[in-house]
This record gives sequence, C-alpha cells and structure tokens, in this order.
Amino acid sequence: MDNRPIGIFDSGLGGLTCVKEVLRIMPSEDIIYFGDTGRVPYGTRGADTIVKYVRQDINFLKSFDIKYIIIACGTASSAALPNIQGEYDIEISGVLEPAARLAVKATKNNKIGVLGTSGTIKSGKYAEFIENLNPDAKVFQQACPMFVPLVENGYIDSEVTELIANEYLEPMKREKVDTIILGCTHYPLLKPVISRIMGDNVTLIDSGAAAADYAKLRLDELGLSCDKNKKGNVKYFVSDTVESFSELGGLFLNREIQGGVSRIEIEKY
Repeated sequence: MDNRPIGIFDSGLGGLTCVKEVLRIMPSEDIIYFGDTGRVPYGTRGADTIVKYVRQDINFLKSFDIKYIIIACGTASSAALPNIQGEYDIEISGVLEPAARLAVKATKNNKIGVLGTSGTIKSGKYAEFIENLNPDAKVFQQACPMFVPLVENGYIDSEVTELIANEYLEPMKREKVDTIILGCTHYPLLKPVISRIMGDNVTLIDSGAAAADYAKLRLDELGLSCDKNKKGNVKYFVSDTVESFSELGGLFLNREIQGGVSRIEIEKY
C-alpha cells in the first residue's frame, strides 16, 4: 500500500481526459496534475525542445513525493519518453503502447488509423508499436494540427470543427479503417464529430483512458496502489493563466474542477 500521489502531465488541458479516467477507476488515488498551458501545443515543436520540456515537467512533478508518472500527451510520449527512460528513479508510462495494444485487439480488418499532432505522426512511434504487435496491420496516420487549438478554445462540436475533421478523416474513410487511435488526449472531446463522420462501425481508442488503465495495472503489479478506504483528491498546476484552465477544464473532466488551480514557473525546473 502506498498513499503517495500519482503525477500526470500534458502540454495543456488534454491530459484531463486521462485524469477523468483515473478518477473513475482509481477513486482513492491522489493526483498532481500539471498542464503546460504556457507552451501548448508540443506537437509543433522540435524533438529537442519537447525533450527539454518533458524533463522540466517531470522535475516539477518530482518536487512532490509522487510514486508514478503518466505522460498524458501523445507528442511527449512519442518524442521524449524513449529518450528519458532510465533517467529517473520512478516508473513513467505514456499513452502510445497502451493505446496501440487496444487498437490491435479491436481491429477486425487490420486497418488502423492514427490521429495525432504533427510531432506524434512524424515520430512514427504508433505505427512502430502497432506493426510490432501485429505485422499484418496496415497503419494510416494523419496529422491534425488544428484539433488542439480548436479544443483548447472550446470549439468542440462546431461547424468549423466538422469541416476540418472531414478533411482530416477522408483518407481513412477511403481506406475503410475500422479502428482509430485518438493519439492526442485532447481528441476524445471530438468523439461525437469523429464518430458522426466515420460511422458507428469504427472503434475509437481513447489514448488517455488506455494510459490510465495501464497505470492501474502497473500500480497493482508494483504494490503501489493506495488505501482503498480513503477518498482521493487532485491538485492542479499550470504554466499560464489559471482562469481559462478552470473554465475549460470542466469540459475535459465532465465535472467542475474542485479546489484551486495554481500557476507555476516551469522554466525553473
């Protein structure tokens, strides 16, 4: 039994979709969440910059007595996690492998789509994981650079969002993919739009939820799960203004953000 908190971070608000799932499946766990809202999005940055940001994010979380870290960001998981594994005396997991495993399990025609930021798609890591798990799989990747700013600005199910999503998804419709990984933790908020365009027969894999499920498995395996009789709480930190985070955060969590949100100087870390 270990009552220390779990650390979760993302480039912005998207990681809250992972927090939402952690709260559902591990309600007793305490969480420290950091959203790097001052430097969002990571998906347009170079690999060296992303690695630098991720190290700072981890160093901040480690200033608390945490027991585990979830990188709830597709770009950071693909561009940085392979480079920083082994640097820290704490287990760190991302979104790629858990989501890839679910997609391989779900597909019936071996045609899997991946939607992600430019950085995630350029890394090719999702395709690599999927093809290692299933050599017969055909992976169709699509960078969706407009999705994050649309979601961060509250355009969840608007006409402009549908127009842009149609353009991004048309190649996957032509290829008849039956499973799509939402390779950025912002994208689950666009599920209604994506489902409408792709149809009910296409399975959508929520990468943040997959990461949460994997973390629960690992915490149990490592003996790090907390006392189930207590109620968990969440502390939120951002690198930009707290007002917009508090306003939009509820959309990602499907509940009002309880407690305060604090701004920190991430460059200090």
